[in-house]
Amino acid sequence: MQEDTAQVASALQQADLDSAQVSEPERALLGFARLLTAEPWKTSDQDIACLRQQGWNDGQIAEAVYVIALFAFFNRVADAFGLAAPDYAKIMDEKTLDDH
Repeated sequence: MQEDTAQVASALQQADLDSAQVSEPERALLGFARLLTAEPWKTSDQDIACLRQQGWNDGQIAEAVYVIALFAFFNRVADAFGLAAPDYAKIMDEKTLDDH
């Protein structure tokens, strides 16, 4: 199970959604997240309809939109103030070592 998580994390860190070992509904939601992050003006009602077809309900879709929007906000604030991006992979590795 941990290898699966590591593979998914690695693929997503490299923006390689195609090779990430995730379910089709998750892949659709991640694709929507990429679209909303990179080209938000291109989102359409059809994008939401596709998520619904994959089994996501309106509450889940709304929550995803809020999270995506918050991260966009946080990233812009960090960029404006020149804050360095934390190395989350290193932090998680250290935490894993500490837990054992």
